[in-house]
Amino acid sequence: MNFASVRIITDDVDRLVEFYEKVTGIVAQRPAPVFAEIVMGAGTLAIGHSQTAQLFGVDSVVAASNRTMIIELRVKNLEAEHERLKQWVDKWVQEPTLMPWGNRSMLFRDPDGNLVNLFEPVSEAAIERFRDR
Repeated sequence: MNFASVRIITDDVDRLVEFYEKVTGIVAQRPAPVFAEIVMGAGTLAIGHSQTAQLFGVDSVVAASNRTMIIELRVKNLEAEHERLKQWVDKWVQEPTLMPWGNRSMLFRDPDGNLVNLFEPVSEAAIERFRDR
């Protein structure tokens, strides 16, 4: 089994695609107006319009209502990313902070309120955990 993607359901695909293109620096693939994919080495961040949720069953997905998941992206220089993203991020949850497990991390919300964590392994143990990933 291989990890394929995480999909965010939204009422405004264009807005979220633009936001995540800025965060990741990757241009989204748009196979349909109601769907986009930001393809990264470890998996894909998919963004689908709430209209597509009907394909999964009535009330199976509700746009902009997540408070249980964190989208995590590893970066090479957290401080540089913090400076770069200040102009686009409206809702900071945590400024760059050293976490007990050895990552330097910052958290913010995307335009739909989903939590995003950018992190950089900084302790020897954290760097070792991510060495082959």
